[in-house]
Amino acid sequence: MARFVLWGVYCSDALEKRGPFREEHLSRLQALKESGTLITLGPTEGSTHVFGIFEAEDIAVVCKIIEDDVYSREKIWTSTDVYPWVQAF
Repeated sequence: MARFVLWGVYCSDALEKRGPFREEHLSRLQALKESGTLITLGPTEGSTHVFGIFEAEDIAVVCKIIEDDVYSREKIWTSTDVYPWVQAF
């Protein structure tokens, strides 16, 4: 398994816009965490950006996870980039 870093941007009104979708988002993240796919994920202070670490077979799996997230579908995350990550420590 490889590790991947997610870096993304929230829409300007993310705190208000996410309300109706937050439970779906968090439930899905919990399931990904329990399966070992999601290592960590969260917003930067001020909720301007999102950062996450995933473990998966390849980058396509992580990109699909991000694409299928309600925050992507509802444009709460306005852009996301996924990078292969080499964990040194």
